[in-house]
Amino acid sequence: MNNPLAQFLVAIDKVDREIDIPTAALYIAQVEYPELEIERYQTDLANMAKEIAQRLPTDRYPLKVIQTINEYLYDELGFHGNKLDYYNPCNSLLNDAIDRRTGIPITLAVIYLEIAKQIGFPMVGIGMPGHFLIRPNFEGAGIFVDVFDRGEILFVEDCRQKLMQIYQQDIPFLPPEILQPVTNRQILLRILNNLQATYLYRPDFDRASTIKHWIESMNDES
Repeated sequence: MNNPLAQFLVAIDKVDREIDIPTAALYIAQVEYPELEIERYQTDLANMAKEIAQRLPTDRYPLKVIQTINEYLYDELGFHGNKLDYYNPCNSLLNDAIDRRTGIPITLAVIYLEIAKQIGFPMVGIGMPGHFLIRPNFEGAGIFVDVFDRGEILFVEDCRQKLMQIYQQDIPFLPPEILQPVTNRQILLRILNNLQATYLYRPDFDRASTIKHWIESMNDES
């Protein structure tokens, strides 16, 4: 019998940098879709990465690479942040984000991060409060990408302004730790926390309880 939680715990029981985030996220999605074909979505991500790799310019400057990814994901495939139905649990399930071409920042980030990894342009997640960003993984990158807003390029001041919009209050400065990269495990935990919140919002207490158990099991493995 399929046991998604057991498979998930095996998938994350390794050195953090070796955790396959999309595969682990697809195990999470099996809470909603027990018969989900993981390999199909792994192939979808690989095919997106191959398509983008063929379009990359000879000179792989970071902004050029990001522009190429953005044009394919947002302009051609139609990926977008789901602003109209933000608290739909589907937005937190990676298979739905791929199929429906929409999601919340964390699921869209998982797609973008995996594609960037496969084309040799590693990026990292930035767990800003209330909003998830990504950035190129090299010293002094200085730019951030808002996957929820069509891959918009942000600088530190833009991040501050975005937080002010989210929380509707003045934020004089951003503590440096707010824009520090998060681990792969933290990304997966954020997916679980968001999914639990959406189930409680519906409300769907049975599934919320299931996800609570996943969170506790993940913390027990730490």
